[in-house]
Amino acid sequence: MKISTKGRYGLTIMMELANRFGEGPTSLKSIAEKHQLSEHYLEQLVAPLRNAGLVKSIRGAYGGYILSKSPEQVSAGEVIRVLEGPISPVDFTEEDDPAKRDLWIRIRDSIADVLDSTTLAQLISFQDQGKQDNYMFYI
Repeated sequence: MKISTKGRYGLTIMMELANRFGEGPTSLKSIAEKHQLSEHYLEQLVAPLRNAGLVKSIRGAYGGYILSKSPEQVSAGEVIRVLEGPISPVDFTEEDDPAKRDLWIRIRDSIADVLDSTTLAQLISFQDQGKQDNYMFYI
């Protein structure tokens, strides 16, 4: 399974908001500048995150975005599903060979387990320990 830029940049947004949790809103402009990303693209990504209830927008001169829940309560799986859709390494049908279908199901479930058991708080703690210099995610 390959996570697209939507998923990777979405996690970047969420990790930045997690880093600043409790400090007030963070602008997408500041996130875009820090990570050298397109602010316009981040705006497209934050809309589904807001619709899913993962972030809240704050209007005004000092507005921006905040997490709707604490970083310990938001999993990487939630973010990826909102932006990428269902987690599945391949499309399979009931007509597929049962042995292959079982393999794909086990792979899908293992990926989902890792994503669902990894919180934003854990991701930012990895970053703080210097293990995640450029937000490279390996599954």
